[in-house]
Amino acid sequence: MYIPKYFKVSSVDEVWDFIQENSFGIIVTTEKGQPTATHLPMQLLKDGEVFYITGHMAYANPQWKTFEGENVLIIFQGQHAYISSSWYNHENVPTWNYQAVHVYGTASLMSEEELEKDLTLLLQKYEHHRENAVLWETLSSETKKQIKGVVGFKIHIQEIQAAYKLSQNRNEEDYNNIINKLNEEDDLNSRQMADVMKNRKPK
Repeated sequence: MYIPKYFKVSSVDEVWDFIQENSFGIIVTTEKGQPTATHLPMQLLKDGEVFYITGHMAYANPQWKTFEGENVLIIFQGQHAYISSSWYNHENVPTWNYQAVHVYGTASLMSEEELEKDLTLLLQKYEHHRENAVLWETLSSETKKQIKGVVGFKIHIQEIQAAYKLSQNRNEEDYNNIINKLNEEDDLNSRQMADVMKNRKPK
């Protein structure tokens, strides 16, 4: 991913937090030179000193057949919004602010036991706070049989690239004005981007 120096995120801990908060990503592989991608909820897990991205997809999805031992790309996206150059104190061109993380690694398929553990953690993450939580251990044996219909995978992380393009290359006056203008937009993405920029405002 092309990342100008202004927008590069170097803090590993910050990237881990980003993935945990924006864990619905895109996994990209190739087959005979043809790219293929699937949108999936995934998890960031640690085993000793090794970090993995884990997930699962339908057995009927042929992409899993491209995984074993191959390099893959996983894309996680955060907030994004259009930035009008009319918000600057000088003439310039419009742009787009965004947050994105690319994870590169080697794929392998899970055993059914590993998949069951991964599904247990996934349900805990999204269900633990609910009144009638749907957890793996509370599912009927009949429902659990549906595990046969999915394929689990794990990606051994080898490289991370992270870009937060948040107008860091603008002066303080422009930066503050962009936040204010984003908050005035009738668009949820714009207001969310304003919050991100406000929380990361240069000291």
